[in-house]
Amino acid sequence: MPRIELLDPHVPLSQQLLSALRYPLIGSALPALTAFTLAHYLGLLPGAGWFLELVVWAATYLYALECLGHSANGYALPPEFAEPGHGGWALVAILLWSTLLTLAVKLNFDGGAWMVTLLMAVSLPAIAMSLALDGSVGHALNPLTWIQVMSRFGSSYLLLIGVQVLIALIVGAAQPAFEHVLPRVFSLPLFYLVANYATLFNFHLMGTLIHQRHENFGLQPQAHVLAREIHQDADQLLLDEVAALAPEQPQAALELLVPRLRDHAAPAPVHGAYRQLLQRQGLTDALLVHGQIWMAALIAQGESRRALGVLQECCSINASFFPDDPRTCGELADLAVRLGMSRLALHLCRNYLVQWPRDTRVPHYGLLAARLLGEHADQHAEAAQLLNQLAAVWPDHPLHADIDTQRQRLANPA
Repeated sequence: MPRIELLDPHVPLSQQLLSALRYPLIGSALPALTAFTLAHYLGLLPGAGWFLELVVWAATYLYALECLGHSANGYALPPEFAEPGHGGWALVAILLWSTLLTLAVKLNFDGGAWMVTLLMAVSLPAIAMSLALDGSVGHALNPLTWIQVMSRFGSSYLLLIGVQVLIALIVGAAQPAFEHVLPRVFSLPLFYLVANYATLFNFHLMGTLIHQRHENFGLQPQAHVLAREIHQDADQLLLDEVAALAPEQPQAALELLVPRLRDHAAPAPVHGAYRQLLQRQGLTDALLVHGQIWMAALIAQGESRRALGVLQECCSINASFFPDDPRTCGELADLAVRLGMSRLALHLCRNYLVQWPRDTRVPHYGLLAARLLGEHADQHAEAAQLLNQLAAVWPDHPLHADIDTQRQRLANPA
């Protein structure tokens, strides 16, 4: 199972704010943000455009509520999708109602519209959080629910009100600013990009603050529960135990790591700790044995560069060291060539030819070795001898023509 990225409830609020600003641009949130932004073009369609606009906003708020709940449960990354529900439409209806109420108050009671705006700024965070956690529209619209949410936050709820007001001001200023300098076809997506970004940021921030106070809400963050169930942090606990034991009982520390190392999925820090303990005790033979095992595991996991680093470390212990598996040896030889590590690549190719002379990849690594040897005038004779052997032993191999070409280049250097 992939690692679950967790929110840390103990991180200072300033760092949480920085993370929240990045949130709409990472993971699944970015394609969602893009899709919601472009979907607002549907609002330009005649006739049904107004309804499609509402549908897009409902979908946006539904996903934003999912982000809120996801964050409240301790997940650091955005959700891939939103569960079906009525929360999105509920928020659209609430915002439409507040807009109409503001207009009515403004027409009938000149100067009183600010009261409606203030009411929405105060109540909307509580409504959204209640919808995300409880799912009941009636419960979310109950003023007693708002009071309960505010009391659980205390003075920190003022931050959410401030963010709400700030977002309203920014979004309110963005639309006329964009329309003033750009045609509508360009100003429209820019405005909705700002609005949707602000929405996802705002809802994630609300979820993060709930996560920090999950005890007050009677919430057991699902992400942390799941991480414990899959023993996600077990390796770190093991490493901490090894670090505490190593100074006085290094052999016991080694024995603690062995069972975990038998699992091919053991992470690099566990392997690294094992190798450090071996180095401290001068167990070079054990380092080489472990190097063979770890390189093969890394190649199987597609981490060839890390495997190459292990190879270099082992070669520094014993210059004649080479991988004991043809796949590992071959892939590292190819990688060494690509990285310009000619000496190491030649070392691997030579050992490949000696250890697995009948392997069907021998012509490839033989030709590779010949090309590396051909780069040095004093090694042309060895290269020519190798190419002659390849041509004689593998006359029907697909690389036979390339072998002949390389022989001609050596015979007639430019």
